[in-house]
Amino acid sequence: MKHLSDRDILAELAPVAEANLNDHLAKAKAWNPHDYVPWDEGRNFAAMGGIDWEPGQSRLSEVAKAAMITNLLTEDNLPSYHRELADTFGLDDAWGTWVGRWTAEENRHGIVLRDYLVVTRAVDPVALEQARMTHMTAGIAKPEKGSQFLRSVAYVTFQELATRISHRNTGALCAEPVAERMLQRIAADENLHMIFYRKLCAATLDLTPDESIRAITDVVLRFQMPGLNQPNFRRNAVLLAKHGVYDLRQHLDVVLKPVLRAWNVFERNDFTGPGEQAREELHRYLVDLETKAARFEEQRERVLAREHARAAS
Repeated sequence: MKHLSDRDILAELAPVAEANLNDHLAKAKAWNPHDYVPWDEGRNFAAMGGIDWEPGQSRLSEVAKAAMITNLLTEDNLPSYHRELADTFGLDDAWGTWVGRWTAEENRHGIVLRDYLVVTRAVDPVALEQARMTHMTAGIAKPEKGSQFLRSVAYVTFQELATRISHRNTGALCAEPVAERMLQRIAADENLHMIFYRKLCAATLDLTPDESIRAITDVVLRFQMPGLNQPNFRRNAVLLAKHGVYDLRQHLDVVLKPVLRAWNVFERNDFTGPGEQAREELHRYLVDLETKAARFEEQRERVLAREHARAAS
């Protein structure tokens, strides 16, 4: 099969991008960040004659605070994501319109999350700003060799869905109606973004099956959430997995498997040798991940049982 460059793929899929963009614009709901913030709870900090933040001012649990901070810092790194997407998709025609629209929609998420956290004094705003500076300075990991388009489209499909799950579960964890409503609104955006990328990746599988399944397999095997470079990310990720915000079981059953089913990855018959090899590699990984997810769930149950026993004694 003839190798297609990223430029070739962009040209071939331009009609698909335009159709999916129009579909997205028809379904996307306009909303305003300021409508999801309880402004009457706001008050001045010390620099304006008020009182600076103290831990007792927050109504959120430590787990909920860690989840909210992780989600916000991930959204804060939008300039890095925009740059990578613009470099990969280009800024011509429907591709450029999508890059701009996606960036504008994602920017709302950071705006509303920060406003909510600062106004309600849910987290330390000084520590939050320091973490933002560190995370944005680090940016994101350098891309791997090979087709950046194929890998990027596969990655963002999984990532947008994973982010939707994280926002939704964080909202429930907050046990606070304003935060839950806000995070449900963000999650709805992320779902529409995922649908755009999922359809685009499906088109790449039809256009260049072997190279696409290779890219998908590489992404799945090396998948990391985009906040990897933020301060305390690994510690927070373990904490959030422990409390069900985002864990291996959700990653496997709610993110990977549904997307792979939507693409008919294991039912397709248009792969040649290299594509079949990549698909077999992907299958082995999913089987191994099932074992790891079950093991993690067993360990989590034991840990939580011990904690509950200590709390009751």
